[in-house]
Amino acid sequence: MDFLSPVISIWMALAIATFVVLLFRTAPYGRHADQVRLPTLPHRVGWIIMETVSPLALCAGLILTGNSARWPMLLVVLWVGHYVYRAWIYPFRARWANKRMPIVIMLSAIGFNVVNGGLNGMALADESYSFIWNRPTVWVGAALFAAGLLVNLQSDRILMSLRAPGETDYRIPRGGFFRWVSCPNYLGELVEWIGFALMAATPAAWAFALWTAANLIPRALSHHRWYQSHFAEYPRQRQAVIPFVL
Repeated sequence: MDFLSPVISIWMALAIATFVVLLFRTAPYGRHADQVRLPTLPHRVGWIIMETVSPLALCAGLILTGNSARWPMLLVVLWVGHYVYRAWIYPFRARWANKRMPIVIMLSAIGFNVVNGGLNGMALADESYSFIWNRPTVWVGAALFAAGLLVNLQSDRILMSLRAPGETDYRIPRGGFFRWVSCPNYLGELVEWIGFALMAATPAAWAFALWTAANLIPRALSHHRWYQSHFAEYPRQRQAVIPFVL
């Protein structure tokens, strides 16, 4: 599929541009919601809808592109498994109380997931693609994916334990990778998709890793500054997202 290469190049360029924009303009939801009144919907509903799109888009890309006998099922299972947790387990565990999400945020996430999932599905099903099990990068990538997932799950558990049901106040999270960074959940997500890219070895997978960094690193920096401005006792040794670095 020759058209994929220029499309993915443009997709990567958009990720870099997004990174630059987000360094100066934090997406207006969650603790960073600004004073502009945007149409909203319940946060849990918006989250489920936008995260469910990603595995559906991947499967659509696979089905529309290639023979199912050639699909790298390990990569498909990792992708779908990640999003089953993100879309259908995590939002029912999170204590979001009456939190709401701007509809424009949900729609932008849906658009991203349609393109990103579709591109990765098409790349994995392309007739020129062959998943080689015995590459060292496959095993390194699998280890990174597993490590990132564990960091993500641990960080989610710590964050969820900060509030009793119905509470909305923010507190300083402690324990786990919160010893070193303000947003270990974002660190875990980034490590996961770098691991996936090493395993898949496709430009589409590396574009997703780039997009993950472009979205989450600026968000982590904003969270870090928010914690520092709201808690005088916030640990000084913590970085935002990468231990001892950033």
